Amino acid sequence: MADNAKAKSGKRKILIPVLLVLTLAACSVAGYAVWRMMNKTDGHDKAAAAKVEPPAAPVFFALDTFTVNLVNPDNDPDRVLYVGFTLRLPDEATRVRMNDYLPEVRSRLLLLLSRQNAQGLAVEQGKQELVKQIVQVLAPPLVKGQPPQVVSDVLFTAFILR
Repeated sequence: MADNAKAKSGKRKILIPVLLVLTLAACSVAGYAVWRMMNKTDGHDKAAAAKVEPPAAPVFFALDTFTVNLVNPDNDPDRVLYVGFTLRLPDEATRVRMNDYLPEVRSRLLLLLSRQNAQGLAVEQGKQELVKQIVQVLAPPLVKGQPPQVVSDVLFTAFILR
């Protein structure tokens, strides 16, 4: 029995350091795997962030101000709109095309503005509707064979309603 107890005691003395070494090795492997996974995603995010280019500089096309008589129910000739705006365009080619055909652009806009109702433009919703109409009236090609005009936004620079 004594030999059996000594054998168990000897196995325990060896078993505890072996288990300790195995636990330490398992923790080290797990820690290394977590570290690799964290570095891999950080490197991927850094590479993705490096690939993302800053947005292109906006292209604006400022137009001279327009002064037009407005339509109103009482036919008052003193109802006048003085408005200035700048168009935000998607690219330089569109800006050049609009500049080349500026008389056509201004004519379309003057016709649109002269059809506006004074009461409708007095409220915010009427101004937003005017922006939509400006985008629509400038959308058709200026000359046959050209692509349609794309206007990203219309920014008011002056707006006086008398």
